[in-house]
Amino acid sequence: MTIAEAQTIVDNWIKENGVRYFNELTNMAILTEEVGEVARIMARQYGEQSFKKSEEGKQLSDELADVLFVLICIANQTGIDLTEALRQNLEKKTSRDSDRHKQNEKLR
Repeated sequence: MTIAEAQTIVDNWIKENGVRYFNELTNMAILTEEVGEVARIMARQYGEQSFKKSEEGKQLSDELADVLFVLICIANQTGIDLTEALRQNLEKKTSRDSDRHKQNEKLR
C-alpha cells in the first residue's frame, strides 16, 4: 500500500469505526503514548531491561503500526499529504546531509 492509500484507509476506518477523529491535541498525546510503548519494547528487547510478565507478547511491529496509525490521523486532520511531505523532507536531507555523513569519521 502507498502512503496515500494508507491515509485514505485510515480516514475511512475513522469514519466507519471511530465515529470521528480525536482532536489534534488528544492525538498528539496518544502519539506520545504510542512512541513510549515502542521505547519500552526497544529498551527491553535491545537494551538492558527485562520484560515484565504483563509485557510478554508485546510486538514491536504492532507498536510501530500504532505510531504510524496515529501519525496518519494527525496528518489527515491537519490536511497534510504525507507522500509530498516525505518527498520534500528527503530532498532537504539530501541537500543538507549527503556529504556530512560521508565525511563523518564516527560512521566509518
